Amino acid sequence: MSDISDFKDLKIWQKGMDIAEKCYFLTKLFPKDELYGMVQQIRRSAASIPANIAEGYGRRTTPEYMRFLNITQGSINELETHIILSQRVGLSKEADIEPIIFLLREESRMIIALIKKLQQ
Repeated sequence: MSDISDFKDLKIWQKGMDIAEKCYFLTKLFPKDELYGMVQQIRRSAASIPANIAEGYGRRTTPEYMRFLNITQGSINELETHIILSQRVGLSKEADIEPIIFLLREESRMIIALIKKLQQ
């Protein structure tokens, strides 16, 4: 971890930002009447992924960092659920959500691996 000087150097944070960005672009296509419904839910859970990674890293203790990584896992699951639901109710297309779900699963694997490493 010597090449990491702050949270922005973390690959999991960078991927989290990519996911959030893709979710913002996805929800721009949703109808205006979803602005305070599904749009807000997706954007909030997407933004919480890199935000919790950054906050946990900033705590500077391993137990606190792991706690925030676990919270991030919850946000990943929440976001995947909202995205799948958006497709099921016709707000998005499967082709639009597949790349985001792929990134979410990659992110999840990376976070689980980091948690296991921190537990050692």
